[in-house]
Amino acid sequence: MKIAVSFLVLVGQFFGSESWLPKQTFQQSTISSALHMSIKTTVAEAEVIGAGRIGSLLAEAGNAVVLGRQDTIDPNKSGPILIATRNDALDAIVDNCPQNRRKDLVFMQNGYLDKFLESKGLLDNTQVLLYLSVTAKGVHPIDGVTSFNPEGLTAATGLHAQAFADRLAALNLKCNVVDTAAYRPAMFEKLIWISTYMLVGTAKQCSSVGQAGSEYKDLVESVIKELVAAVSAAEGITFPEGTIERLSAYTDVVTDFPAAVKEFEWRNQYFYNLGDEACPTHNSLLRECAEKGLLGFQLP
Repeated sequence: MKIAVSFLVLVGQFFGSESWLPKQTFQQSTISSALHMSIKTTVAEAEVIGAGRIGSLLAEAGNAVVLGRQDTIDPNKSGPILIATRNDALDAIVDNCPQNRRKDLVFMQNGYLDKFLESKGLLDNTQVLLYLSVTAKGVHPIDGVTSFNPEGLTAATGLHAQAFADRLAALNLKCNVVDTAAYRPAMFEKLIWISTYMLVGTAKQCSSVGQAGSEYKDLVESVIKELVAAVSAAEGITFPEGTIERLSAYTDVVTDFPAAVKEFEWRNQYFYNLGDEACPTHNSLLRECAEKGLLGFQLP
């Protein structure tokens, strides 16, 4: 499925929260009359950290309290705490969360979170691969459905996975509840997508991921195969058939998304740290970008 102007953006690019905002309680949808009609079920109560596009959307399903990233999490409540912020806010949010509520934290950021979560003792927490877009607060969301995955690509695993899926269902959005064994290869596929298309696009100075995928198809597929093999060896993961096709179909949906290497420590650094023997093409392209001054950071 292609759209002329892609608004299906990677969630990490537009997560945001405003710590100065007062707490807001959403009991019913105000997003549009169509969305009003779609909300037919009562969702479980949730706290949403982040009042940006995604946080506000999740609250629109109802029965939610929206918090700024500096707000206090109620230690006497229970239920999911949906973190709709950028990765760089996670450390403070976890540290400020009451110990008895940390099990309720739900992580939906882009990138490789395992190392961070393990350092906080939260590796078993609910995680979400979120494939949807909201172009502006209050605008009807676009789901992450592709020609290869008509069931949608969004997936959730863990304690609050079903509650999260129910919240999206109330907004007419799809979410697959999966176990950890199915989630991990899906998580790494998304990491491979963002690390490959953005990198090739940057190295070849493409205007979009769609251009990178169409004009440098062989290089893109070579890097994907390299990273799949590297992850399989490092993590002992078996990827389901069709990785290249799945990622290509997703690129068709987000074809106009700008190609840029960002949030290195959460994305490409995972592969960079595996070394040149495991990821020779990927690491060579990163160095090429650095030499050309195309990166906004220094390689380690």
